Amino acid sequence: MKKDDRHTCDPGADGGKMKAHPRFSEAGMILAHNGVVRKNSRDGKPVTGLEIEVDHDRLEQILEKERARPGILDIQVHIQENRPLTVGDDVMYLVVAGDIRENVIASLTDTLNQIKAEVTRKTQFFE
Repeated sequence: MKKDDRHTCDPGADGGKMKAHPRFSEAGMILAHNGVVRKNSRDGKPVTGLEIEVDHDRLEQILEKERARPGILDIQVHIQENRPLTVGDDVMYLVVAGDIRENVIASLTDTLNQIKAEVTRKTQFFE
């Protein structure tokens, strides 16, 4: 089954943006997270899909703060929002570029956790 392109994030394009950064020569790591719709909810219920809403103002605040962390060159995020997503579809793609792995891993983890807790609202659809 061929995926509809509107449900696919482009890791190559986001990674390419990082490599075009004027300070890319300072980077030692690009780390990516690709969240997808899974077939079961956290409590085990069968999921047919979901829809995501995004608080863009809060997202920009988080990205501004995280991009200012020591060692971080850039952070890019793409969230599939306001459209029905089905099992296997990409939900969010988050890419962090920075100097050393300790800085990059910490920033990706903190950024992802903040986005999940403060930016996105998920509505799951069940069988």
